[in-house]
Amino acid sequence: MVPILPAVHRPRPFFLARKRPLSAIRPVFTPRWKKEAKLLYKGSKKFLHYKRDLLAPEKIEAIEAARADLLEAMKANDKEANAKAERAVTKACEQSLPSYRRQNAIEENIEVFFVAIVVALGIRAYFLQPFRIPTGSMQPTLNGLTGELVQKADFPAAPVRWVQRVLRGRGYVYEELDRDRTFISPDLGKSIVQVTRFNFFTRTHLRFTDGTLSIGAPMNVVLQEFGLAPKLQLGMGGKINNLTLKKGTVVASGYVDSGDLVLVDKVSYNFRKPKRGEVWVFDTRGIEGIHKRSGPQGAGSHYIKRLAGVPGDTIQIQPPLLLVNGEPAREKKLDQVMNSKGPFQGEPGYSLAQRERVPRPLAIPDNSTVVKLKDEAPPGYREYFSLGDNTDNSLDSRYWGPVREFNVVGPALFSLWPITTGHWGFIK
Repeated sequence: MVPILPAVHRPRPFFLARKRPLSAIRPVFTPRWKKEAKLLYKGSKKFLHYKRDLLAPEKIEAIEAARADLLEAMKANDKEANAKAERAVTKACEQSLPSYRRQNAIEENIEVFFVAIVVALGIRAYFLQPFRIPTGSMQPTLNGLTGELVQKADFPAAPVRWVQRVLRGRGYVYEELDRDRTFISPDLGKSIVQVTRFNFFTRTHLRFTDGTLSIGAPMNVVLQEFGLAPKLQLGMGGKINNLTLKKGTVVASGYVDSGDLVLVDKVSYNFRKPKRGEVWVFDTRGIEGIHKRSGPQGAGSHYIKRLAGVPGDTIQIQPPLLLVNGEPAREKKLDQVMNSKGPFQGEPGYSLAQRERVPRPLAIPDNSTVVKLKDEAPPGYREYFSLGDNTDNSLDSRYWGPVREFNVVGPALFSLWPITTGHWGFIK
């Protein structure tokens, strides 16, 4: 008996294959207008699905009718009829919702502007934040606001002043009294007030009985560099002995150089711990010593210093040495400040706090004082020690003590402006 084997499918030879009529062969390339018509046909269908509950029945019928005309035009391969049907579909969809209206150019630009503001605020809040340095406590690493007495006759020409403003951040100030004027109080803090607007623009207000005179310079520059203090005959405790200034008195004459504008990295400390020797920024919330012991600078909301000690360290100053854990600091920049090396050549190194500057209890009053920074503490309460590079002109942790962890903002990353001071670039 011969076994029956299963049938095996064998394809026909190509020369015996049944031929298809030419009318059934589809073109290799579809015209662009037909592709766009198909996309519009599908898009209008999605529009109906998403908006059906918001559309009136007659609007739905109008869209369906326009879509049907578009489909017929595509099948008929009629390009002109297709274009007309596309316009009808678009118009039916746009007019189906009563509140739909195309934005004009002004509205679009305003929207882009506000989106840019939101993005910038987000970057500022979570990534990079700009800060203006108000004082000279970090010189020569970074510049604060500084001024120089110059007579009006020696001011350069206007074009030169404009170039200096752009490249160096230098502005010229001249104020002369046009009449006799009397201060409102012999108390310096009431009669002369420093204000900062938008965290960047610092001005000094001279408050007279007949109004206020605003000067575009910090208070210390107006009093010291511009020479107003001797004219006031200041006494003990900042008392103004000469309350009335005569007509023609020059209360300000010279230029003010802008402090460096730096970008602060607000991300890094989420992934690493602060490092001893780096330049960093912290806020002054809850630091009682700053607000009560630092004089006019205590009003600042943020400080920029060099990190000299981290949690667990012991800090001691034996001029010109900075001792960390009983030994001279080893970090490059701390060593340069301490031993007057590199850009700090000729500087005095680290010095003790000067009691006459702040006649209150000091964190490091003498060279035998050792400060122990808290390490084992609740989250946010570990302690750091900050010092200015210009120790002769810096109100820092020597005066008001350690900085707590919750005050930390981030490391100073980049000096953005001015661009001609030699500080432009990454901060070391």
